[in-house]
Amino acid sequence: MFQTFETTSDPSAGPARLQALRNRLAMDSLAGFLVPRADAHQGEYVAPHDDRLQWLTGFTGSAGFCVVLPSIAGVFIDGRYRTQVKSQVDLAHFTPVPWPETKPGDWIKAHLATGVVGFDPWLHTEDEITKLTEALCGTDLSLRAVEANPLDAIWPDQPAPPQGKAFAHPLEFAGESAEAKRDRLAAALRDAGHRAAVLTLPDSICWLLNIRGEDVPRNPVLHAFAILHDDGRVDLFADPAKFDDATRAHLGAGVALSSPDAFLPALDRLSGPVRLDRTSAPVALRQRLEAAGIAVAWGDDPCRLPKARKNAAELAATREAHLRDGAAMVEFLAWLDEAAPSGGLTEIDVVRALEGYRRATNALHDISFDTICGAGPHGAVIHYRVTEGTNRPIVQNELLLVDSGGQYVDGTTDITRTVAVGDPGEEARIAFTRVLQGMVAISRIRFPAGLAGRDLDPLARAALWMAGQDYDHGTGHGVGAFLSVHEGPQRISRISEVPLEPGMILSNEPGYYREGEFGIRIENLIVVEEAPRLEGGDDRKQLQFETLTWVPIDRRLIVTAMLSPGERVWIDAYHAATWAKLSDRVSAPARDWLKAATAPL
Repeated sequence: MFQTFETTSDPSAGPARLQALRNRLAMDSLAGFLVPRADAHQGEYVAPHDDRLQWLTGFTGSAGFCVVLPSIAGVFIDGRYRTQVKSQVDLAHFTPVPWPETKPGDWIKAHLATGVVGFDPWLHTEDEITKLTEALCGTDLSLRAVEANPLDAIWPDQPAPPQGKAFAHPLEFAGESAEAKRDRLAAALRDAGHRAAVLTLPDSICWLLNIRGEDVPRNPVLHAFAILHDDGRVDLFADPAKFDDATRAHLGAGVALSSPDAFLPALDRLSGPVRLDRTSAPVALRQRLEAAGIAVAWGDDPCRLPKARKNAAELAATREAHLRDGAAMVEFLAWLDEAAPSGGLTEIDVVRALEGYRRATNALHDISFDTICGAGPHGAVIHYRVTEGTNRPIVQNELLLVDSGGQYVDGTTDITRTVAVGDPGEEARIAFTRVLQGMVAISRIRFPAGLAGRDLDPLARAALWMAGQDYDHGTGHGVGAFLSVHEGPQRISRISEVPLEPGMILSNEPGYYREGEFGIRIENLIVVEEAPRLEGGDDRKQLQFETLTWVPIDRRLIVTAMLSPGERVWIDAYHAATWAKLSDRVSAPARDWLKAATAPL
């Protein structure tokens, strides 16, 4: 089984580790130190070797950081983790800080009058450090890049770096050869007057070279650095032991594979300007290029937007992956509806069963993240991970939130369904319906080309806002094609300024959470497409969303009287399409369940 249930967070270990780090900082004449979640590749998901934030604090969330000062250690967490952090860190020694509402520079100034705050230049981007430096300007505080990470010095059993194998991604699913991608992006570099671009994001490198890897749990990516030259050549820096003969042959003559030790010396030999992405490249790279006298050109990672715009082959493969996954979900939900009322099930039982149905497809490469299965009050912990210590029974008259996904060679899935176990009550049904109205609003909308995710985000919240309610996470994140389940730069959120373009896959997942009582989230994946012109409409380009996820929404939780005629038509059409697409893909008992689950409202 891919998912495990051991407790990986130990709040009791934090205080001694924190004191050891402070002792080390004093030896290095540092008043503070930044401990990020990120690794040198700035991926959201990190290997155990790089999970410094969890080792120090106990916090296991996928985003956040800690600022260690002499008398206080702040754990900065966003709205997804406000509940979770309180159970994972020793609150007598670590202080949760709401972020991004609280800026780290302002917080540091409020708790430290003078001194030097250190940071590892491999673990922070230029954008991060520039903003923090500007915030501390005019004070007696300063930042210093350290050559050796002091936390690593006190981590006696730090795991070794990952050694997952690289493998080729089939052209039938990639839709474009690696050579064609390299030539296309090289032409863009030449047009910009850049001699080379340094690539640090694992999913960018994997996409560019049509390879995948096994260095990060749940995400099929390879830890590597790369240099894309303006003539289309690529220098790839990764452990050669990760590549067998077939994968080396797949790379082709235009890709030179070297060990990671050769990366920095290779930077010294470049001719500028060399492009770095200030939002993803480690500060250490700018320092190295400047020390060698090589001009740095700030610009976007050249792979990010092309990777986000899925081509026809990627979309066709992804649609098939979602139908396969949808059929597994129907088998699971039919089983759950039969098993839950009799009692005896726990959250772990549910997670195991769902993974079993996905494995039964004989196509599952991995799950796309640890399944979030929250019964009752656990549903309000937005990124809850069940362990042997937290495992809760599935009891009557509660909501059960299940957020899960699969990694298939032809696509990455991510789906959330909140279901009723017995009768959770009218208040829960009303909240569920408001969340559903938000999900439907995003699914139905047509919008002018050029709008960004921030322009659409309010549509998902309107019904909740009118009731004085909201949720503390974005409405949608980008999703890769057999790559990272969280992919940038596209997303639907209040802070997303990236225009949405055809081919971009996003999640559509509004929610509502009441701490200590229940959580609700409904999630489909959608893809941006051009909208057909409407008779009588203006002659301007509009976009819309194609739905990728086909799994019934729990009709027992829908207050039909709250729906507008358009919302009701959309839900009935969605369920009719779900029946049509999946009825021939499931077992006879699941087909009977599906028929009832997709009946008109």
